[in-house]
Amino acid sequence: MKIEIIKGDITKIEVDAIVNAANTSLLGGGGVDGAIHGAGGPEILEDCQKIRNAQGKCKVGNAVITRAGKLPAKHVIHTVGPHWNGGSNKESIKLESCYEKSIELAIENNCRTIAFPCISTGIYRFPKEQAAEIAVKTIKLHKNQDAIDRIIIVCFDDENYQLYQQLI
Repeated sequence: MKIEIIKGDITKIEVDAIVNAANTSLLGGGGVDGAIHGAGGPEILEDCQKIRNAQGKCKVGNAVITRAGKLPAKHVIHTVGPHWNGGSNKESIKLESCYEKSIELAIENNCRTIAFPCISTGIYRFPKEQAAEIAVKTIKLHKNQDAIDRIIIVCFDDENYQLYQQLI
């Protein structure tokens, strides 16, 4: 499995699945969530509403998959990262779970290429360096590495890009 770090817009990446840093409602929001819903169009929201009607909200650390609408990807994997509360509420374990569950959903849906944003490092205030370490470690140690050809970590800002470049 190849891991790449790029700086750019995740909505423009041609892969089998992009990962959305969603909120528990799955109904869109700000940041990368708003960008993915906006660029992908109403098909993504329709799928999210069907999932909500079937199972309720998506819990922190979990993930669900939808169609990608107008995006160049085939699927969107929506995962809910933790809000940072000083580290006392198992935030690291929950963030690790976001990466694990997203990779598992990708494999179950025959996705061989995945693009991840920097989960929880925006308005959820997870410390960027710690989040990057968790992401890289979790991806590198995933048990089914041969089921994935390429994972791209898409950084929106220079700070995250530099952190990930140092770790890779």
